[in-house]
Amino acid sequence: MRKYALLLGMALLALVSCTDREKRPEVFLDEPQMVDVLTDAYLIEAQLNLTKSAGVDVTDLQIAYYEQLFEHYGITDSVFEQNMAYYTRQPAVLERIMDSVTNRFAKAQQ
Repeated sequence: MRKYALLLGMALLALVSCTDREKRPEVFLDEPQMVDVLTDAYLIEAQLNLTKSAGVDVTDLQIAYYEQLFEHYGITDSVFEQNMAYYTRQPAVLERIMDSVTNRFAKAQQ
């Protein structure tokens, strides 16, 4: 009997976790918005890496850049993180978003 209760508990846990995985964040960034935010985030990272390669400590600069990014889009770091977690659980959608970001950079280089 204990074995069946354990199996039932595991099944219910799996069902609940699958339901939670699909739950959208309260402040939801749709695909075009995520493309915009991630494109700018990659530009920030490129600038930080360039600055870091010149031997400069970028810790404070990184904080300032990301504060400006989130302010520009009217979101917080936690909203961004929640949306990234949501899209990470949907690999096909995240791949589409990342392809769009990559395409923007490819077009900018032409």
